Amino acid sequence: MATSSLREGSLEAPTRHPLDWRNPTFFEQEALDRELERVFDICHGCRRCVSLCQSFPTLFDLVDESETMEVDGVAKDDYWRVVDHCYLCDLCYMSKCPYVPPHDWNVDFPHLMLRAKAVKFRQGKTRLRDRVLASTDRVGSLVGIPVVNQVVNAVNRNAVGRGALQGILGVHREARVPEYHSRPLRKIEQGRIGRRAEGEPAGPTTGKVVLFATCYGNRNEPGLNGDLIAVFEHSGIPVALAEQEQCCGMPKLELGDLEAVEAAKQANIPVLEHLVEEGWDIVAPIPSCVLMFKQELPLMFPEDAGVHLVKEHVFDPFEYLMLRHKHGRLNTDFKQPLGKVVYQASCHQRVQNIGPKTRDVLALVPETTVEVIERCSGHDGTYAVKKEFYAASMKIVRPVAGRVEKAVPDHFGSDCAMAGAHIAHALGQDGEQRHPLSLLRLAYGI
Repeated sequence: MATSSLREGSLEAPTRHPLDWRNPTFFEQEALDRELERVFDICHGCRRCVSLCQSFPTLFDLVDESETMEVDGVAKDDYWRVVDHCYLCDLCYMSKCPYVPPHDWNVDFPHLMLRAKAVKFRQGKTRLRDRVLASTDRVGSLVGIPVVNQVVNAVNRNAVGRGALQGILGVHREARVPEYHSRPLRKIEQGRIGRRAEGEPAGPTTGKVVLFATCYGNRNEPGLNGDLIAVFEHSGIPVALAEQEQCCGMPKLELGDLEAVEAAKQANIPVLEHLVEEGWDIVAPIPSCVLMFKQELPLMFPEDAGVHLVKEHVFDPFEYLMLRHKHGRLNTDFKQPLGKVVYQASCHQRVQNIGPKTRDVLALVPETTVEVIERCSGHDGTYAVKKEFYAASMKIVRPVAGRVEKAVPDHFGSDCAMAGAHIAHALGQDGEQRHPLSLLRLAYGI
């Protein structure tokens, strides 16, 4: 039986083309509609991704309910219903689609959705609510003011306040929203800013890291970064903070505000590039932020040498620890077993193609078993808190929560702190999740 070039292409490893966002046709509505129709027709004929998120069921329902029962029967205005459900997890590209490059059909569903979001943003059709939720630096600074901080946290814990928040901002009254801290990590650990230290190189690691604290890790869960610092320094890895830092740009990317992503790049990359040149590696506790530096910025700015230098020296925390362990430089003197651990491998960690490094590190702890759930939690930073998407997010997380409940673990959580909290919320166990970094600190007894 003859094998076509298309089939041969599909057997090769996926490749990612740079995002052609500087091309004027990128923002043309007619050109976008043609590409949406082309890709949607391919997806309709395949339907392999139906269980990944709500975008694909929405598309297939639109097709099946149309007069022609084909994509040409779907109104162009209804395409936005598919776009709005995509939160750029990239799993369809990395784990499901047989038509990604180098296949001749050249399907990149996440980048197509990103293009559509960018067109919508440029046309001024993005909701004020979404702009506010994506402005993590600005919101964090405002809510960090002590009096404002107390008021916001009180409103978030109050049923009446949550009802008002739903009516005014469109944040679902039952969605779990994070607490804000008036003393961010960068203030707590200000002595680490500009710190100088020597590390012990091992393999591709220099043995000393700069912690990119992230918006969430700085303002919402500074204790998570505290756990990371304690774990790394317990293994002899000095940790410092950059002189300055702002949002990595992922929330703005998901909004389609590509100019804001560029502004964040221009603020962060020169600082991080200088630190890499001084011999520092970079880690961040939030997988989305690591992915931003590893993948999204290099695809947006393929000619930027600084972006690519940072890409080569930014690591997921557990990826870094396993690299150290491979070369005999990880402290494995654990004091406390963890028992049965069930954790969800976040989408933005999985698509980094680094392997199950979190599982591998936790499995080093004696008397510990680790079960990994490779399924989306449906959170995506802001998707799960929005009034119109909360029900869909709870539908997506339900199988994950069900597996946790069935396992009856000693500990559960996720590589993504927000995903872990969403899983706990679905279980009715808010606050009982444990991040793998926190578990590792517990195992060390520090």
